[in-house]
Amino acid sequence: MTVVTDQNPGPPTLLPITLAGHHVTLRPPRQGDAEPLYADSHAQPELVWTYMSYGPWPDRDALADWVGERVSSVDPLWFTVVDNHRQTPVGMATMLNYDPVHRRLELGHIWYVVSAQGTFANTEAAYLLLRHAFWDYRARRVEWKCDSRNERSRAAALRLGFRFEGIFSQHMIVKGLNRDTAWFAMTDSEWPEAAARMEDRLYQNDR
Repeated sequence: MTVVTDQNPGPPTLLPITLAGHHVTLRPPRQGDAEPLYADSHAQPELVWTYMSYGPWPDRDALADWVGERVSSVDPLWFTVVDNHRQTPVGMATMLNYDPVHRRLELGHIWYVVSAQGTFANTEAAYLLLRHAFWDYRARRVEWKCDSRNERSRAAALRLGFRFEGIFSQHMIVKGLNRDTAWFAMTDSEWPEAAARMEDRLYQNDR
């Protein structure tokens, strides 16, 4: 059995912060983010909302109301992902289910507009959130969960360095359908290697 010698708890709550990267910046959401997010996420809604428990929305105002409700949320702590080159929001992500005593949390509610899918946006956003979790919250474990049918999310988790831990059968009912949840995790001992791979992928042209 491994003895945990560092038993100091992490910060007591999740706190809003801006995390700046080369390709994207993560910042607290604003209701006005809905305007640029709406068009690019609703032109082909099946590419964005199929596996989310919410969306698509009937109009921009409905999405703006939803984003506005996220502004004051503490757990989940929401971020808007902003494309640094276009200076426009391209998605959202959260840190959630934070346990400061056992020093674990989860990355979730991750979605991107169609034009940002397949770019560096998700990789760098995840890198910034993971670095924040392991460095600033002193996390011992970070989790990633998704609908087991969501092959793109499962592939992203593995590409980022998360380990597959199994399927939670009949975990939820989402939009009237059964959801079996695929469960992934990364520990603090696994983070340095995962970070190095992501940094090489993201910043090799900057060296």
